[in-house]
Amino acid sequence: MANSIIFTTEAPAPIGPYSQAVLAGNTLYVSGQIPLDPDTGELINENITEETHAVMKNLEAVLRKAGFAFSDVVKCTIFIKSMDQFSTINEAYGQYFKSNPPARETVEVSRLPKDVNVEISCIAVK
Repeated sequence: MANSIIFTTEAPAPIGPYSQAVLAGNTLYVSGQIPLDPDTGELINENITEETHAVMKNLEAVLRKAGFAFSDVVKCTIFIKSMDQFSTINEAYGQYFKSNPPARETVEVSRLPKDVNVEISCIAVK
């Protein structure tokens, strides 16, 4: 079974040698998304709430392109620069998973691409 590379202009283009997502069978692996505006390439970073919503909208665009939705997500990984922002990120993130939220881990890291404050990846299954 061949894997399918997923790409949409509704999410930021990859900034390195990776794909936005890879569909392997009925499982979609979505690369970490950061708060880049897909139209302008500019960072959306007024505050951590805005950053988190931008990341989630980018994830949603990739999921949608592959025929998936947040309801299909079984696992997320959140990378953040400061655990002090955990509750604010959690509040914004939670708005996308109203019921049956996926498994998840949240990891504080020293630095993220383009010095953003949050990056989120996910795995979805049909």
